[in-house]
Order: sequence, then structure tokens, then C-alpha cells
Amino acid sequence: MKLGVAGIACCIATTGCLSFHRGPLPGAPPNASYADVDGVRLRYHDKGEGPAVVLIHGFASSLETWDTVAPKLEKTHRVLSLDLKGFGWSDRPEGDYSPAAQAKLVLGLMKQRGIERASLVAHSWGSSVALATTLTEPARVDKLALYDAWVYEDQLPTFFLWARTPGVGEALFSLWYAERGDERMAHAFFDKRFVTEALVEAVDAAMDRPGTKAAALAATRGQHFLGLEARYKTVRNPALLLWGRDDEVTLLGAGERLSKDLPNSKLVVYPQCGHFPMIEAAAASTRDLQAFLEPEPAPNKPGAP
Repeated sequence: MKLGVAGIACCIATTGCLSFHRGPLPGAPPNASYADVDGVRLRYHDKGEGPAVVLIHGFASSLETWDTVAPKLEKTHRVLSLDLKGFGWSDRPEGDYSPAAQAKLVLGLMKQRGIERASLVAHSWGSSVALATTLTEPARVDKLALYDAWVYEDQLPTFFLWARTPGVGEALFSLWYAERGDERMAHAFFDKRFVTEALVEAVDAAMDRPGTKAAALAATRGQHFLGLEARYKTVRNPALLLWGRDDEVTLLGAGERLSKDLPNSKLVVYPQCGHFPMIEAAAASTRDLQAFLEPEPAPNKPGAP
């Protein structure tokens, strides 16, 4: 998108403030489960038995991101997935949408659901939330599995940097961000056959829910990663990085950098795959995830056969 100074000024002059939203949203799925965590109404799924796994979606997404993954994990694990604050069918209140603020809600939901310790599986911007969660309460995190992580300051596009400016961000998100959903989704997939009309319509409908543009802007403005990324080298938890080789959203170079920053990590790359390995490389990436999440075998006791 190209906007001159005059164009931006015009947008600001003609755009009002974006509004947030609390409470039920029109069209919400029936029989959905919600939890009140620090005054925020969060939708969640909690299924299966075994070691706990928490699934964290990416920016402007929802727990449906994991539709190909969750049923597989539920056979051997307790799987807790959620719509982060501002997205899916959760609340869109005014306030802090930084990774640290979202991490606090993740930990709060875990506590409310009686989960003391869990592995975290996250996608894109959700990876920054997973890392913030780990840095906040490392003893409550077993392993980390991060898909195409969006966790570095230099990953932020100019659009996001412009959005930090009061007035400019409101104009950009009001007048442009909800447009051209098909083009944005096309950049996320190597195989454009995945960019179906139904997918584009679902993405556009999600952006039209009350409070979503305000929440997305707040989440964008919360992406100040410099302080967070300086601490990645202190994360000792085992980590698996799953990456689409042809991702145009989070380039493979970021994965290679993160694999060096996280001292106990392994990077797995999927060919002919974009930003969603759980979709474009569903079989291979889910198999790798399941193997990674398997509990470590107990060491033999002295004298045992």
C-alpha cells in the first residue's frame, strides 16, 4: 500500500476512533466454553487426557488454526486451546495487547483450568506470546513448539511501524486493513489452492466483528519485541521450530536466527510450504510435533535390566 503524506492526513481527518467490545459477539458458535480471566472473557476448548498442551494461535486468527492438529494431540494429551484477547470469539476490551499481557491471560486460564505445567504450541505472533509466557513462568512450561514464529522487531513491516502513530494507525486499520483479504491470505500460502473463497470470506467476516479492528491495532502497537528478544537466549526449555521454506510472511531467516537464539532448539523446514505448515504440510508437521511432545523416557535405575 502506498499513501502519501496528503493521503494519510486525509484518512486521519475522515476517520473516527475505533471502538472496542466486551461480551458476547453476534454469530458466536453455540455451546462454546468461556472463562473469565482477569475480567476478560476468553473462549477455549479443553479436551483429552494426558500431559497438558496449550495451543496459541497467531495474529488476527483463532483456535480454529489448530483444527488439523488438536484432534491428533487429544488422543494422547490434554489439549487446551483458546482465542486470545481481541480475536476469535473472545473479548475485545481496551487495554494492553502486548505479548506479556496475553501471556498473563494464558497463565491465568491454565491456572483456572487446573493445569500446573504444559507444553506450549504456538503459531506466528502467538509464538511471541508463548515465549513471553515461558520467560514469565519458565517452571510452568515443559516444551515449546513454534510454527513460523513472528518474534523479532525487524520482522515488523512498515505498515505496523506507521500504525504506532496516534491517528495514523486508526486510519490505516479503518480504511485499509479490512480490505483485500484475498491478497493477504495469498501471501500466506505456497499453494494458492488453499486460498479458497470460503477461507477469504471467513477471514473478512472475523475482521467485521465488533471491536476487532481496534483490538488488532492494539495488538499491532503491542509488538515491541526488542526487550523480549534480548532474553530469548535465556530460554532453556526444549524447543521445536517448524517452518515453511517458502513463507513470505515470516521468512526462513528468522527461523534460522531463532534456532541460534534458543539454546535447546531444533529447526525443521517444510518444502513447498508457506506460513501455515499445520495446513500445507499437515501430515509431516503434525507427526514431527507429536514425536517432539512425547514424554522423555525415564532413566533406568542402577541395577535395573
